[in-house]
Amino acid sequence: MASSGSVVLRSIPAVYAVLLALSASLHPGGCSEQVPLIMWSSEGIFWPQASPPTAGHIVGQQQLTSYLQKALDVGPRNVVLFLQDKMSMEDFTKYGGVFGNKQDSVFPSLEGALRAAVSPLVLPAVSWPASNAVISQLQDQLETSALYMDPETLSQLRLNASSPALLVFRLPYSAGADLMSTKDILSENDAVMGQVLNIMKTQSVPYTALYTGLQPSREVVSFSVEAGPGGGRSLLQARGGYRERERQSRIRERAGVYRPVEFKEEEKTCILLWAKGLSVSILRGGRWEEHDLTPSTFGEGANVPINGSSCDKNKARLVLNYKGVLGHRNFKLIFAMSQRHYKVSSRRWFTLDSVELEYDGTKATFNGSREIYAPAEYSFRCQSVTSDRWPLLVPRSAKDPANQWKVSFEDFQIQGFNLSGSEFSYASDCAGFFSAGIWMGLMTSLLMVLVLTYGLHMIMQLNTMDRFDDPKGPAISVPQTE
Repeated sequence: MASSGSVVLRSIPAVYAVLLALSASLHPGGCSEQVPLIMWSSEGIFWPQASPPTAGHIVGQQQLTSYLQKALDVGPRNVVLFLQDKMSMEDFTKYGGVFGNKQDSVFPSLEGALRAAVSPLVLPAVSWPASNAVISQLQDQLETSALYMDPETLSQLRLNASSPALLVFRLPYSAGADLMSTKDILSENDAVMGQVLNIMKTQSVPYTALYTGLQPSREVVSFSVEAGPGGGRSLLQARGGYRERERQSRIRERAGVYRPVEFKEEEKTCILLWAKGLSVSILRGGRWEEHDLTPSTFGEGANVPINGSSCDKNKARLVLNYKGVLGHRNFKLIFAMSQRHYKVSSRRWFTLDSVELEYDGTKATFNGSREIYAPAEYSFRCQSVTSDRWPLLVPRSAKDPANQWKVSFEDFQIQGFNLSGSEFSYASDCAGFFSAGIWMGLMTSLLMVLVLTYGLHMIMQLNTMDRFDDPKGPAISVPQTE
């Protein structure tokens, strides 16, 4: 398997790589959302042979975990992960100089490393959710946390061959209209990989290296064969699985809205949370890295653990537990709410006191009590709740780790008190009575009224002449003394 996979970047014509990618798209269960993965070792170790994936087969998360486990059992446990924002097989066939033009290749460092490796492992088609979770898989197998590095930081770090380490190097990608920009960025990424590998070689530390992407960079044409009129067959194609996604979207719309996250205390619902979209972002190396939590929190098949949640008459706490979010093994999203009586309004109100992010022993806290509140009998709803633009969530202090995070909810609704059944109570919306549109309409109307009033006033000031000139009579003489 390894020897057959390594030919993608070596001497066999690029037709083989293209056929692999095309066969993956022709597979009945295939989809275009796949990325390649390349793995090699500095020690030239022959990894245990496993059944190679058949043409058109897409490696899933369970199978990828098996490959990684077998490689790390016999190979070095100092892992260097080159994680590119986007990647597809077409990047190698277009920019790899595989049609005999080796001088045009943008991957000289990668090709040199693969030539030095005895049995590199090349998987042309890995489902991108599996590649997206490769950091958490490596953390579990190495039993260590990921270190996000750059070549300058690595040169100052002293590694130990007997102590496992996971070094992650994030690489950018550009897929704009200018193809040269993409080629230049891939060339710079290859130069970074060359620097890192040279530093590892200088320190004489054996390593296992991986090169993959977070998501595909190209839309692969997917084909399906259907019976045509008269018993014939017609070949249909859809760009990037767009038709399939549209069909699934219509099915979800017909099926109705998904159920909210529900926490029960003694078989009685006491907390409900729902959002159309939920995402978190962290600032690393001057760039924001985003992770979408919507599929794992809401929707069909979502079953996020809510261990640690609690509620009583005056306090409510909802804890959402995740794994492998942005490289963190354990990640928690915590909503803390409270209710109390306010004498001014003579009624009870509840507030979302804070939204907390707990990850690997660190806590980031956003304060939400200033903007997120509602009568205790109601739920709170807002079209957009975010810590970024027009924030309703603000970091607790200037030194809080929350300043390195962004939290964003779309079509957000929450209720932690006075629930009857499993449905939200009447919603108190965050939009005020005087919205921006209303203010614009009022100001425009006021301006028009002022212009009309001024015009009427000017018309009323016009005076009619008291004497008129008769052409048949003597001319009117107006003394200048008058």
